[in-house]
Amino acid sequence: MAKLYFRYSAMNAGKSTSLLQVAHNYEEQGQPVKLYTAAIDDRYGVGQITSRLGPHREVDVFDRDTDFLAGVPAVACVLVDEAQFLSKQQVVQLHQLAQVRGVPVICYGLRSDFRGDPFPGSAYLLALADDIEEIKNICSCGKKATMNIRLDPQGRRMREGEQVSIGGNESYRQACGRCFYMG
Repeated sequence: MAKLYFRYSAMNAGKSTSLLQVAHNYEEQGQPVKLYTAAIDDRYGVGQITSRLGPHREVDVFDRDTDFLAGVPAVACVLVDEAQFLSKQQVVQLHQLAQVRGVPVICYGLRSDFRGDPFPGSAYLLALADDIEEIKNICSCGKKATMNIRLDPQGRRMREGEQVSIGGNESYRQACGRCFYMG
């Protein structure tokens, strides 16, 4: 029985690396996969899943108009990076792909933003996913990181702003709950 999986973490935990490894494992066994990333994420170019360790791959993008039920060909698995940017309808579609069509779907993304608020896509993945896994990361203090902190260009913590602001290590860092609230 196929499932909808949600693998989440704070920033910089290796979500994209893990996704690329899963894709490689399927393809090494002759199993075709379909990979997606959010069109809004242009850090390494639109349609690129890139690991901070170096591996990268050109993939399809999703945006608010993407219909996963209509657009996914026959594949062994669907892999979605930056899943926090999915809409409720898209999460439902991915759940239907797994439950009705029997295609495993593995989504990777952030659970919450820099204010501690859930991303809509993540909230619905937490509600509908058949299997939920936290990918572990550590805070600079050594505790498990579960939160994200946004930084301004001078490296100071930001507590207000738009929920979505694309950036990498220069704009975000992971933190444990204590450092998130104390910092």
